[in-house]
Amino acid sequence: MPYLKKIFIQDFRNIEFQDLEFSPNINCISGNNGEGKTNLMDAIWYLSMTKSALSSADRFNVRYGAPGFTVSGAYQMQNGLESRFALKFSPGGEKKMVRDDKPYAKISEHIGLIPIVMVSPSDTSLVSESGEERRKFVNSVLSQMDREYLAACQQYNRLLQQRNSVLRAPESDKSLLSVFDLRMEAPARKIFETRAQFAGKLSPAVAQHYANLSGGAEKVSITYRSDLQKGGLADLLADHLEKDKILGYTGVGVQRDDFIFTMNDHPIRRGGSQGQQKSFLVSLKFAQYDIMKESCGFAPILLLDDVFDKLDMTRISNLLSMVAGTGSDFGQIFITDSNKVRMQGIVDGITDDRAYFETVGGKFTRL
Repeated sequence: MPYLKKIFIQDFRNIEFQDLEFSPNINCISGNNGEGKTNLMDAIWYLSMTKSALSSADRFNVRYGAPGFTVSGAYQMQNGLESRFALKFSPGGEKKMVRDDKPYAKISEHIGLIPIVMVSPSDTSLVSESGEERRKFVNSVLSQMDREYLAACQQYNRLLQQRNSVLRAPESDKSLLSVFDLRMEAPARKIFETRAQFAGKLSPAVAQHYANLSGGAEKVSITYRSDLQKGGLADLLADHLEKDKILGYTGVGVQRDDFIFTMNDHPIRRGGSQGQQKSFLVSLKFAQYDIMKESCGFAPILLLDDVFDKLDMTRISNLLSMVAGTGSDFGQIFITDSNKVRMQGIVDGITDDRAYFETVGGKFTRL
């Protein structure tokens, strides 16, 4: 399995300059809020996904007053060899990703090479916000496992933007819209079928992890909803054409898909407590981890950012026993917590193979 041996960070968020060496097992990062724990986690995420897990635009991650940022890492790959990856961003919008000093023809070619899963406080948006957040999550997972899916999403989104531009024109060209309808059919079908298959695997896996984490207190499930469950996209678009012309955008398609999270047959966003929602989200990410591990053939890197927040001690102990206990199938793990004593007390009782780091003002020290 790949694991991150060393990382080099320059001018990323509040981190001016930092290089660190990590344990291949568990790495624990402590520090007060706002000192840089999450920034380190996001830098690690960048090296897998070529973008931030938290900010939509790269420019928001440049340290104030700096000309750009650089994140690079040395990885022990699953073949036993070491590879070096580096991502550089400049304020002009230029972003480059290189492997062993050789640039990728397309940055998207890197996605999936170093699988990664992240549990963070921002995951609450998966429960509280619109279906767009849940689609982004599913796309992030599937893009790491299926290059054809990633290509289908890119193609569909380009065609969707073009179709919407035609719809907004004073006089919509019906023949041109028909061409877009037909061209969108194949990528939409690929997206729909892949999401449906993923949801079928995800729901029982989430239910099992939730039962392990909560002691079987509640029953949770996930249901996939899509317009394409009613028929082919081209037919749906044709039937919806007049309404789309009035709206000025495409009102049916996989861009409206959603994944409904329930607890005891009720929407979790309404009936679940903060602790129950957090337990569900952790279970969701662990289920993601299982599916990705099976698909890739090796364990992804796991980032647990402030994961103990809103969990009682029983659920915290269950969680860490799941990821680091005897017989665990997890690979390299990064954990952050503002309570260093709590984290050390729990982790020390599980494994001796760990490394501790502390951060103050974006500067990290190995303890």
